[in-house]
Amino acid sequence: MEYQHGGDVYTYEGMMDFSANINPLGAGSAVIEAAHGAIERITQYPDAGCRRLRRALAKRLEVDEDFLIFGNGGAELIFALVMAERPKKALLLAPSFTEYRQALLAVDCEIILFPLKESSGFELREEYLEFLTEDIDMIFLCSPSNPVGNVISQALLLRILERCKEKEIRMVMDECFYEFLDSWEEHTLQHKIGEYPQLFILRAFTKMYGMPGLRLGYGICCDLGLTKRMERMRQPWSVSVVAQEAGEAAVRDTAHPVRTREYIRQERKWLTGKLTELGIRYYPPSANYIFVRSEIDLYEELKKYGILIRDCSNYDGLDRGFYRFAVKKRQENVRLVDALRRICQK
Repeated sequence: MEYQHGGDVYTYEGMMDFSANINPLGAGSAVIEAAHGAIERITQYPDAGCRRLRRALAKRLEVDEDFLIFGNGGAELIFALVMAERPKKALLLAPSFTEYRQALLAVDCEIILFPLKESSGFELREEYLEFLTEDIDMIFLCSPSNPVGNVISQALLLRILERCKEKEIRMVMDECFYEFLDSWEEHTLQHKIGEYPQLFILRAFTKMYGMPGLRLGYGICCDLGLTKRMERMRQPWSVSVVAQEAGEAAVRDTAHPVRTREYIRQERKWLTGKLTELGIRYYPPSANYIFVRSEIDLYEELKKYGILIRDCSNYDGLDRGFYRFAVKKRQENVRLVDALRRICQK
């Protein structure tokens, strides 16, 4: 297993990690207390159906319990979905999250890339609709996008959804960062779940609830035939007792996302202001990370200051010079800006 994305704090032990886009406020006290309390129950097998977590999340989201499927992080669900569907041809954006490609290659799927243009800020536009043809079996979209951090307009998403219904294309909508958006309720397709069986929404507790080490993701889909096939592809008991308890606490803690969005909003504004002062080009961010372009090798230079960021050169459609870093707490953000200032002054 090689690190294809951020968070490799094991190779770069002791560095300040800006490469993984985790909530800077952490998991929240409710989640931590629940995880600690669940340690006493690790002598038991987990509930394979995640029943308590399922009931709590279905109630909060106001969806049918049967529409939910849980996994060992969003990554497990991506692979389970692809294994269940075994698409022959899939359409990916370039750039986009690398795990989509990994899962598709595991079933020998032909991958068609739709290049997003740097000149238009890597924004998805209506030309994409022309690529949704009868021979495409599956598409992956992400909003806010990874790595750029921009959002796909709701009007365009609805047109894409309708085209996928017409062409019988499985539409995977990755919403793992949607809770960081200021107007997050306006940027989800959840309200369309019951109308479009081909829609699969992917989410995770990883980012907002700061628990990547516990591994907990979920999907929402009204195609019960698909979710049953996905369950057959998953390993039994892949969602641990601790992850289920922590997830249930996260579902109840509605205040934590509100605090987080306000904090991110302030720090993001402060950080982008400093980047403007330094003359570092960035793409207007909507979530908890910032995508930048620089002729300086910021990845290698920042490592000299004990700071790890994401080098995005291994994304499809990107070359050297593109980087991404998370929005963290003020003290950490100050350290990042100070290091960037020194690097730019050279």
